[in-house]
Amino acid sequence: MQRSFGMRGRFLLLLCLLPALACAAPAQLRIQGSNTVGSALAPALVEGLLSARGATAVQRQPGAAANEQVVRALDSRGQPIRIEIAAHGTRTGFRALGDGRADIASASRPISLQEAAQLGGLGDLRSAASEQVIGLDGVAIILHPDNPLEHLSLEQLAQVFAGTVQRWEQLGVPGGDIHLYARDERSGTFETFDSLVLQPQQQHLASQAKRFESADALVAQVLADPHGIGFSGLGSLHGARALAIAAGDAPALAPSRDLIASEDYPLSRRLYFYLPARPTPYAQALADFAQSAAGQAIVAAQGFVAQQIQAVPVPVQAEQPPYYRTLAGAAERLNVSFRFQPDSARLDNKALRDVQRVASYLREAGKLQGSVVLVGFGDSKDTPGRAALLSRLRAMAVRRELARLGVQAQQVMGMGDALPVAGNAQVQERLRNRRVEVWVY
Repeated sequence: MQRSFGMRGRFLLLLCLLPALACAAPAQLRIQGSNTVGSALAPALVEGLLSARGATAVQRQPGAAANEQVVRALDSRGQPIRIEIAAHGTRTGFRALGDGRADIASASRPISLQEAAQLGGLGDLRSAASEQVIGLDGVAIILHPDNPLEHLSLEQLAQVFAGTVQRWEQLGVPGGDIHLYARDERSGTFETFDSLVLQPQQQHLASQAKRFESADALVAQVLADPHGIGFSGLGSLHGARALAIAAGDAPALAPSRDLIASEDYPLSRRLYFYLPARPTPYAQALADFAQSAAGQAIVAAQGFVAQQIQAVPVPVQAEQPPYYRTLAGAAERLNVSFRFQPDSARLDNKALRDVQRVASYLREAGKLQGSVVLVGFGDSKDTPGRAALLSRLRAMAVRRELARLGVQAQQVMGMGDALPVAGNAQVQERLRNRRVEVWVY
């Protein structure tokens, strides 16, 4: 009995000494970058990884500055672990990775060509091994719950945030002056909004917009202001109302989980971990855990959209082409759309992983043979028939990848520029229209 008490006492003493021991040793993992990823999702994934590896006494504490956290634990041998997470914006993550101050850069937008070139000494950060899509999000345009506005086009949205539309009455609802709330310059959320909304309309954010480093702080301000409008990731809405958004000739779509999972919602975005070509063991372990079923369950629990494959019914609608209406009436669509590298029929990094996820889903469902229809779509082309041809070629590229994993598709269709989910004027819009859907009988 005395021996048992002694062991318990030593364990309690070690718990008391844990913060000091963890501070004395170097951090096993340092994550810097996106506030969207780093404020809650990254710490939750870290805690999940540590628990999965048998760590004990896992605890999350504030870091040295605002938007910084430290996760401490004892590993399976009783040794202290310290993992540092700083969430000051996507740009800061890439800088820290280049400076050797981070092992993983978290990001809420893809790395730019310029950033990838600057960090070339770390390897090709745009490769499938380095660029890890850990979940999906939508930039939601948020209002006070009492605001009756239902939807906006991307053009109207740009006019609002550029300050050329300044009163709610100009949008058809009462309310007086519009109050703008936006994320700060370092935020990947702002960079996504800027690239998808403002830049295509050759607009800049109005100087009167109030800026926030923290998504939670921005949403709290909108919830307190009936005149306010802002934007935030799906994981931090906290009761704010999200608008439906229309892109080009496509119908207005709300940021629902199914439409974000398929990336059809106009302001859908991917959340990333970026690792150097030679990652540290903890960095690789966290990336692998984030891609696992347990990691994706944490992504969903944190309010984001996981990449787990599901079948969803699609309502039959009059504007759908006849074959598509027949398909919608008899089959279900998987909640993923394969997309491609720019000006290529090669699958992008997310699609390469999605091929494996789809094959696993079909294997578990017993539908590897003859149950799948692949439907390709594209953007408008000047040459008659070219859009239909290219959309079919993309669907055939997906068929080849699935065939390597034992999936034999029943049919491959090219629908050309039918059923667009974006406009056709901008490069980014055309890329979103180039997609392949998976339907299952």
